[in-house]
Amino acid sequence: MAKTQTFADKAKGKSKSDVVSYKCVVSIFDENTNSWKFRSKMVKAKDPKEIESMKG
Repeated sequence: MAKTQTFADKAKGKSKSDVVSYKCVVSIFDENTNSWKFRSKMVKAKDPKEIESMKG
């Protein structure tokens, strides 16, 4: 028997949040290996201006 629930039905039930995810990439110079290393992480914020004031 086929499923009666479609993808559109599933998407209807979910509400969108005001939070947007951004990928933050930071470069760090490693003096031991004499090369650049890149670290990335996902950051969630309501407004892009909030990211400029974030540290960490």
